[in-house]
Amino acid sequence: MTTSKNIYWHSATVSRADREKLNGHKSAILWFTGLSGAGKSTVAHAVEDRLYQLGARTYVLDGDNIRHGLCKDLGFSDADRTENIRRIGEVAKLFTDSGVMALTAFISPFRSDRDAVRELVEDGDFIEIYCKCDLDVCEERDVKGLYKKARAGEIPEFTGINSPYEEPLNPEIIVDTAAQSIEDSVEQIIRALVGRNIIPAG
Repeated sequence: MTTSKNIYWHSATVSRADREKLNGHKSAILWFTGLSGAGKSTVAHAVEDRLYQLGARTYVLDGDNIRHGLCKDLGFSDADRTENIRRIGEVAKLFTDSGVMALTAFISPFRSDRDAVRELVEDGDFIEIYCKCDLDVCEERDVKGLYKKARAGEIPEFTGINSPYEEPLNPEIIVDTAAQSIEDSVEQIIRALVGRNIIPAG
């Protein structure tokens, strides 16, 4: 793909710091990753609900929803997965620049793709939240019936079955979604955000 040389970056009159001051909290990317069925979307939306109650500006970028629009032209090959995450990373960065906390719920199976998004933003802006859940538990849940289809050969390149998932090596937060409740996971994440001075205490 050829990039035009006649494109220039325009700096905003209202800065990110201005928007954060108006909002009363810092912006960040809360990147939820984990196997299908690990609870990424459930926890992300529960965290957003809690943040909303606290008066924070947020938006959830959900894997399935994004593939209805922004990434509807992509499949599930390794290359398409990488491009999917690249696009999401760029969008999440825009949300961060706007002073909003972006919560993303994607399997994002490859460490290199997640690391590439981390490198897009300033230190401290990317908070990797690993929704840890054993494959057998995710498969027992099988909320969407995807594991059953993958085992039957109906879904090729399905993460955890015939395509790998690379666990985060040093995530900022690990929530054990097989052992703890949604409420406990939310409280753990909120405490971490307060500890990082992203949202105010109390």
